[in-house]
Amino acid sequence: MSAHIDGSAERRPTGGILALSMPYQVVAAVALASLAVLAGLHLAMVFLHVAPSNTITKQHGQAVDDWVYPEFEQNWKLFAPNPLQQNVSVQVRAEVTGADGARRTTGWIDLTAQDVEDVRGNVFPSHTQQNQLRRAIDWYGNAHDDEGRPKGMRGRLSEEYMRRIVLTRIEGPGARADVGGTVERIQLRRTVTPVAAPHWSTEKRSTQPSSRLMPWWEITDADRSRTETSR
Repeated sequence: MSAHIDGSAERRPTGGILALSMPYQVVAAVALASLAVLAGLHLAMVFLHVAPSNTITKQHGQAVDDWVYPEFEQNWKLFAPNPLQQNVSVQVRAEVTGADGARRTTGWIDLTAQDVEDVRGNVFPSHTQQNQLRRAIDWYGNAHDDEGRPKGMRGRLSEEYMRRIVLTRIEGPGARADVGGTVERIQLRRTVTPVAAPHWSTEKRSTQPSSRLMPWWEITDADRSRTETSR
């Protein structure tokens, strides 16, 4: 007595997308294609951002900037002939309304020191710990004039970005330095300390720190909604 063996079961794929039913194969294929398009678009935007001025960037430069700033900003300072020779620290103080309704002003909170504490001794520090605050304050400086006035949309966007970063650090769940109330206004202080010249150099360089106060910024519900989304 012989048995008929259907070889179709042996030929049926056992893994990957082909193992799914046809509707799921379509969904998976569409999802993968969408990711590929998004990745290609991102690479194209970053390339246009760092490329020399050309016809595309002249016509669509604002769209490129909107895509890149602030999270994906690129720069070449690592390879500059004269790398940064100063340490920049950012502190914040806030006007806070407590549970009793009284308003008070906090002391200065060193946000840069928080990052240094997280990075020191950490074999694999995150990009956020190393660069988020540093790049944000650098962007803010480049997007404002010597009088502290924002240079168009980029300047105002840099202020919003700074407020969002600060709020995640001082208010609400997970804050590194919870101020114990509702933050109404914040003020930032940027302190620059030149790095001393190496002992073998004949260069004379002052290491006296200098500080610059930024304006008080009102915290709005829109700031808080963006902060909650980014947590």
